[in-house]
Amino acid sequence: MSNRDSGRNVNRQDRADAVDREMATRLLPSAALQALSRWWSENDRGFADGTPGGHTVRYTPSRWAQITPWPPSLASPSHVGDAGISRAQAASIVADALRREAFREALVATYVWGKGKSGSPGGSGPASLQKILTVEGLDTALARAVTTLSERSAEAAYAGFQGLVPGFGPSFYTKFLYFAGKTVVLATGPQPLVLDRVLARCLRSLAQAVGRETGHDPDGSIANWVWRDRNWSPHRYAIYLSFMQAAARQLAASSSWPSDASPDLLEYALFATTWQASD
Repeated sequence: MSNRDSGRNVNRQDRADAVDREMATRLLPSAALQALSRWWSENDRGFADGTPGGHTVRYTPSRWAQITPWPPSLASPSHVGDAGISRAQAASIVADALRREAFREALVATYVWGKGKSGSPGGSGPASLQKILTVEGLDTALARAVTTLSERSAEAAYAGFQGLVPGFGPSFYTKFLYFAGKTVVLATGPQPLVLDRVLARCLRSLAQAVGRETGHDPDGSIANWVWRDRNWSPHRYAIYLSFMQAAARQLAASSSWPSDASPDLLEYALFATTWQASD
C-alpha cells in the first residue's frame, strides 16, 4: 500500500504525482479566474477585509437540543426559529473553548456551523454528532490534534484523525482543524483549510483537465482516485493546502481579487462558484 494516496501500485502514484506537479505549475485556469473575478465583483462588500469571516450559516438551535456540551455563545436550544453563525463567530467560539481546554465545545461549534439547517431532529447532523461525542478518548483525540498543529503541521494533525473516531470523517475534522488553526500558531506548513466533497470535486475537475492535456491521466481515472468524494489521504490534504496557498497568491496578483486575501477566502469562493475547467 502506498503511504501517500493509498495506491495499489507505484505507477499509479507516479502518474498522480505528475498531475500534481503540473497543477502546482499551472494553478487556476482562465475559466476559474474569470468565474472567481465575477464572484468577487458580486460579493466584495461582504468580505471587504479579504477573509470569509462574514460567511454565515443558518441553523435551527432546537434541532440540536440533545447535544451537550453546548457552547454558551451559540443560540440557546430553546431559541424559537433559526439563528446564524458566521465563520468569524465560530472562530471566536473555538478560540474561547480551546483556551479553556473545552475541546468538545469547540467540536460542537464547528459541527453545527458545518451542518447548518441540514441537521434535523434525530437526523444525520445531531444524531451523528451525538454518537461522536460518546466515543471514548474523544477529548484526547481533539487535544492531540490541537497540539499536533502547534508542534508539527496541518498534514500531521489530519493524519492523526484518520479512522480514529467512527463517524467523524475528514469533511468535518478539517473544519475542526480549520477553526483551531485560527488560534493555534502552526509549527510549519500552510494553515489548515476545510476540505469537503464540493472542494474535492472542484480539484478533481482541474486535475482531469490537466491529466488530459498532459497525457498523464487521459481517462481521468487518476483524478477520480486521488480527488474522490471522501477519505482523502494525508498526502492529498497536504497537496490541497499547498495548491490553495499558491492559487491564493496567483489571485492576489490579479487586479480582480483583493491583494491581501487569505487562502480561506478562495476556499469559500470555490465552494460557492462553478465553472468548467476545460473552458
